[in-house]
Amino acid sequence: MLRRGKSMSLATAALLLSSLSISIARAEDTAVRKQSVYPRIQDQPLTSNKHGMTPDEQAELKKKLIDARDRQSQVRAKESPALAKPKKP
Repeated sequence: MLRRGKSMSLATAALLLSSLSISIARAEDTAVRKQSVYPRIQDQPLTSNKHGMTPDEQAELKKKLIDARDRQSQVRAKESPALAKPKKP
């Protein structure tokens, strides 16, 4: 009888420990689900002191883009004259 009581108490303790670990895992799972995908209002990025481009930087970038476009259109005209766009007057 004593042996059966020991095994019964051991089984009961194992069952209680397993249910405890399951409840802890569930609590952690719900904590993860409660986190929002979106940042909170207080979690805004810091404002930077750097402003947009200066007019000189804009002019330089515009010139580089126009030059790149012209180079690409020249290559395109050499490869296939039918696809080349007519030059603006």
